[in-house]
Amino acid sequence: MAKILIVDDELTIIEVLKKLLAKSGYAVSTCLDGNEALDKLKEEVFDLMITDVRLPGIDGITLLQHGRELQSHMAVIVMTAYSDVEPAVAAMKNGAFDYVIKPFNFEELMITIQRALSYEMALAENEVLRTTLTANYHFNMIVGDSEPMLKVYRLIEKVAKTNSTVLVLGESGTGKELVAKALHISSPRHDGAFVVVNCAAMPETLLESELFGYVKGAFTGANTNKKGLFETGSSGTIFLDEISAIPLNMQVKLLRVLQEKEIRRVGGTENIPVDIRVVAASNENLEEKIKRNEFRDDLYYRLSVIPIEIPPLRDRIEDVPLLVGHFLEQYEKENKQAVGISQEAITAFLSYRWPGNVRELENILKRVATLCEDRMIQMSDLPESIAGAVRDRDKQERKNSGRNENGRSTSRIFKKNINKARKGFNDEKK
Repeated sequence: MAKILIVDDELTIIEVLKKLLAKSGYAVSTCLDGNEALDKLKEEVFDLMITDVRLPGIDGITLLQHGRELQSHMAVIVMTAYSDVEPAVAAMKNGAFDYVIKPFNFEELMITIQRALSYEMALAENEVLRTTLTANYHFNMIVGDSEPMLKVYRLIEKVAKTNSTVLVLGESGTGKELVAKALHISSPRHDGAFVVVNCAAMPETLLESELFGYVKGAFTGANTNKKGLFETGSSGTIFLDEISAIPLNMQVKLLRVLQEKEIRRVGGTENIPVDIRVVAASNENLEEKIKRNEFRDDLYYRLSVIPIEIPPLRDRIEDVPLLVGHFLEQYEKENKQAVGISQEAITAFLSYRWPGNVRELENILKRVATLCEDRMIQMSDLPESIAGAVRDRDKQERKNSGRNENGRSTSRIFKKNINKARKGFNDEKK
């Protein structure tokens, strides 16, 4: 619900506007002079101010200037008489969104109000950590057609249509943020912002003010009121990465947001409703942290309404060739240079355990693609960690006469995906 402040010394206009806006679902406050309005702006946060140019106390232009300093995301509409258009133009130069001339048409005024609120909301959304994703994102950045990944895709499609809180679980580097993005862009909230918060990267005091915002004077340096990410990301999705790093007293505040669907700014006394979907992620075992009294069980149950577990790369090793092809295509787009890879090198990748998961694979490929000779990644270009895994595999294969328990040659298990990955970028290089 948008909050609107009306400032005018004509009581009749104030009463009419208040009734009209309240009927349209807005929360309305009123003031009869500029000084009173300025004091209110110092204590409360508003989305829009509608003010007359000529006021007792400070005038409307001065109020506009001070108001925008206190609340930079507040839209301002100026009211003026027909003979006072010049001050209204001056107000526009000082940051007013628009002006209306008295007596005004209420229908046109409502349209102007809606435009002003929409415009300022768009500006605010540009300041979130990550903004709206393009509509063609969907699953095309999550690579893999193994059965474990197909299960993840099916779950994303089911969950995306709901507003349920989701907890994404998986080791570091498995692609938890990609899953969160896919949930967002597949949901009815896809036109809203996608806000990413790394909970482990911020100290507790900064995390609270970033998430919930603050009011002027809440702490040293809080010179203006500021909306937090829960507000600026309204109608979208907020992704709380590494949720396990949140301190216990912050966990209480986050739990209240999930339960009540409202936040309170740091230093503030007002509860503010928020409409945002929460997706959290953790690479730690939260149930073990609960046993150690490091994580609240009630918050865990609120977050894990629908858990999605991302398999580590070693458990979907058949996706490695597809991932190799995907990252080499990315490398070509970024560097305008095609790089191929030998079947021996791909097979070596299949022998490695990938403790760093997909992120490790991506980083190694970027490095060897840059350093390889003749734009072809060979076995000799791979790091010792992978070469050692190949030697260990060869010893084991010789011991087992080159057959696995199902009687299939190990080197043939992944032939389908190897050929799928190599087709295209090697041919293109030639």
